[in-house]
Amino acid sequence: MNAIHVTEIDNPKRNYPIAVLIASAVTVCIFVFGTLGIAFVIPQKDINLVQSLLITFYKMFQWAGIPWAAPIIAIALALGVLAGIVTWVSGPSAGMLAVGRAGYLPRWWQYSNKHGVATHLLLIQAFIVTFLSIIFVVLPSVQAAYQILSQLTVILYLIMYLLMFAAAIYLRYSQPNRPRPYKIPGGNAGMWVVGGVGFLGSALAFCFSFIPPSQIPVGSPYTYVLILLVLTTIFCIIPFVIYARRKSIWVDPNSTFAPFTWQIEKVHNGIINPSTKETNELVEAHFQNKANASSSQSQADDTAKA
Repeated sequence: MNAIHVTEIDNPKRNYPIAVLIASAVTVCIFVFGTLGIAFVIPQKDINLVQSLLITFYKMFQWAGIPWAAPIIAIALALGVLAGIVTWVSGPSAGMLAVGRAGYLPRWWQYSNKHGVATHLLLIQAFIVTFLSIIFVVLPSVQAAYQILSQLTVILYLIMYLLMFAAAIYLRYSQPNRPRPYKIPGGNAGMWVVGGVGFLGSALAFCFSFIPPSQIPVGSPYTYVLILLVLTTIFCIIPFVIYARRKSIWVDPNSTFAPFTWQIEKVHNGIINPSTKETNELVEAHFQNKANASSSQSQADDTAKA
């Protein structure tokens, strides 16, 4: 997700890889040392995916003589989870609203209230969540239902990562001359190494996501895997159905969603595009032409009325 901020960095060819390496090292340290902390405090046979973190805090605070701090940490964790939920609820609806106004979602889905909130999209999200809540009845425990919904989220995300890594390799060949804020060094070989490792890692994690956890009773493993397969298939098919049935009237004239470079340059996306123009330059020219056309149309309408 941090790749969208590349254009805001000074000298991205140098500073962006450094930032990624530092962030990766910090992330690894946080997770490794946090996991080791739990392993040092709780015996291996007592470690579980649900309660180990809170139990670790409680035992460490008890050892330090401040057991009263454990409930404070629990409340802080709950608030953090709540903040994450709010972000996950509002974030996708804002993104889908921008995409929808570009003509990829029906007009009813594009409605927003006076505060700019995509209320109809939020209603659709609420309906989907309500439908998925049936899993809490099918599976033997709340933990199992939560686990399968979490895995479904991971699987859908990994599908997008697979597409992004594959697209990065493809774009290196289909738009080889396109200037970019940051370009992976090593030419096509470097892109194959970085993109290939990312693709294989995502594919491996995708396959492992279907394995039922051993620490949470999920009932029949076949039912667990079947539910994941069915839900993944449904959520992957829905975008293709909507895209196949899209109509020109879905496009909002005031949409600020930038089209693809091959759409602006009117070059088929299945052939090599030798263009050397920067993406930002193309987008700015596109919206400028759009504004000029709108102004000309308004003047023509005024002339016709006169």
